[in-house]
Formats: sequence, structure tokens, C-alpha cells
Amino acid sequence: GYRLLTEAEGEYSSRATSTTAFCNGAITYLDCAPLDPNLNQVGWYCGTASNTTHIVGGKTANAWGLQDMHGNVFEWCWDWSGTYPAGPLTDPIGPASGSNRVRRGGSWGGSARLCRSAHRNGSNPDGMNYVIGLRLSRTAP
Repeated sequence: GYRLLTEAEGEYSSRATSTTAFCNGAITYLDCAPLDPNLNQVGWYCGTASNTTHIVGGKTANAWGLQDMHGNVFEWCWDWSGTYPAGPLTDPIGPASGSNRVRRGGSWGGSARLCRSAHRNGSNPDGMNYVIGLRLSRTAP
């Protein structure tokens, strides 16, 4: 069946092999203005979105053909929010329980710094928020 991305899958998909703040390069401006030249190409955020969500596909895809990995809406992840253990990690899994689930990706109402591939935060999944959405995944058979 279908499921939410894990937090690790979300960051991995957002990066699409990049090691920079965004899939297409470094971050230049942290806030809404001036426009960050790299984020402007790949994501809707407070500098470009006119205070609303946008139809997926309006910005350039990353190297793997995925769109809207930066901005538009924060995306729920399967993992509960928690601190990472020390040391290098490969495909980490979050805590078994918690009060907040991880969300990734930034949103149309957030600054450029919140849209970075590495940015993570959490929210209570019982609440509603107009800047949060989801991306479905399917485990390969």
C-alpha cells in the first residue's frame, strides 16, 4: 500500500544527490526578500507564493524529476520527532512514539531558511494547519 515518506526518505528525495541547501544550489537569502535565486527556481515560499498554495509542477523538478520538495506545503513524515543519535547515520528511523510528527520541506508562508533540504521540525498530528500537506510513497515490491 501507500504510506508517508520517512524523514530520511524525505530529505534524500529532496536532495536528489545534492549536498547544498536546495536541490539546485546554495542558499543566498534566508528570508522572504530579496528572492533567493536558487529557491525561486524550485519552490514556492513567502517570497514567491503570494500567500497561497500552488498546483504541483509549477517550478523546476529536481535531478530525480520530483517537484515541490522545497516549499509549497510542509509535508508530514512517518517518523515521530526526536533528536538524532550522535555519529553518522544511514536511513535513520525516528522514535517509536511521541507527541509531534516530523514535517519537512517548507511552505508557501515560510522563509527560505525553512525550505532547505536539511530543515526539520515537528507538529502535533491532531491539529490542522493550512501550510501542511503530505506526499504519498509506495514501497517497491
